[in-house]
Amino acid sequence: MPLKRLFPAVVLAVAAAASAVVASARTAPAYKGAIATDAGSGTVLFEDNADALSPPASMTKLMTYAVLDDDIRKGAIRLDTPVTVTPEDARVAALKDSTEVWLRQGETFPVEDLIYAMMIQSANDAAYALAHKAGGTVGAFVAQMNAKARELGMTRSTFRSPHGFPPPSRRIADGDLTTPRDFALLCRYLLLHTDILKYTSVRSRTFGAGLRLEPVLMNNHNHLLGRIPGVDGLKTGFTGGAGFCLSATAERNGHRIIVVMMDSPDHTTRDLNVMKLINEAFVKLPISEAPFSRAAPGAPEPAQPTRPTPIPAPTPETGPVIRIPGAGAK
Repeated sequence: MPLKRLFPAVVLAVAAAASAVVASARTAPAYKGAIATDAGSGTVLFEDNADALSPPASMTKLMTYAVLDDDIRKGAIRLDTPVTVTPEDARVAALKDSTEVWLRQGETFPVEDLIYAMMIQSANDAAYALAHKAGGTVGAFVAQMNAKARELGMTRSTFRSPHGFPPPSRRIADGDLTTPRDFALLCRYLLLHTDILKYTSVRSRTFGAGLRLEPVLMNNHNHLLGRIPGVDGLKTGFTGGAGFCLSATAERNGHRIIVVMMDSPDHTTRDLNVMKLINEAFVKLPISEAPFSRAAPGAPEPAQPTRPTPIPAPTPETGPVIRIPGAGAK
């Protein structure tokens, strides 16, 4: 083919390839899996690939709290129990790309201060120190986490750390794994049976005041707090392998919704989609649903969430997924 004819053909081929890339970006999924449930009854109000297995990243700390709460209720540990930072705990603060409150060997903090650090700052070193203190060894504590998961019916979840930070191998299969459906079950348990909102609803708090020369000002990573009506918890998560994750809850007019979203491409897309799912879940909530109330002490664990009668798939105009091409990652 003569060069003057070949050149336009090459240009057209390059343009077509570029258009295909742009089109692919515009249709990229906004998450790997998501679910919305009623916290009171467990009724599933929305689900999309809710059984997809994925790393929960720092959402893992919600299970760490569940086990700690059990230990506190049994009297094995107290909120004012002092925790002295060991060399092993302090090394977690030095992990590359970790979030922490920079615990140093020999420092001592009450259990409750470290819980606030774990939930607000998403401090991996605080989660590790708590697991070390409560379990005797971190391995023993992680075994308790998996036992708690089985107790709650989280059949597809495996925990290998108290904080959700990637394993040294960086292989996803070697780290913590769960599904949106399993995690919604954990969130419902925490809302019914524990004081999780005492910690996850706090937007900012100082860590180490009166105990350090330079306290750490902690800011909650859940940017929906105080911005979306009724949102008062639970926990964000992010790693390169997990993407951007969020377990969120909101209460309006006496009813409470749980939304779990895993592996979003960026925090903006994640937050907008979770906000939309929260709003739509309240609209879908059956009028017959009873208002949310905490479970009485000693009440049995919540059952697996029920599935409602299937509803027609949402249209692009009304569906719960927002896709924002080119949105920047945090």
